[in-house]
Amino acid sequence: MTRREEIIERIREVIYECAPELEGTPLEEDTVINTDTGIDSMGFTLIICRLEAAFDVRIPNRQWTKLQTLGDVADAIEKRLPKKL
Repeated sequence: MTRREEIIERIREVIYECAPELEGTPLEEDTVINTDTGIDSMGFTLIICRLEAAFDVRIPNRQWTKLQTLGDVADAIEKRLPKKL
């Protein structure tokens, strides 16, 4: 499993933890988190906060509005993770 695949899998886990009603719903890189899943802005905020904690990264609030798809979130997290040595 690549680093990106690991990141995406962890994002899925966090989304399912925050929105258990979505368990079993396929979440792909092009899934628009708010519209395709029905997660509201408060739910999205919770997900981002949990992801920041899970990955020990900080995504600036001003960038949150630019995060629409699962892939966008993965990009933002991947960009902030330390490079592997």
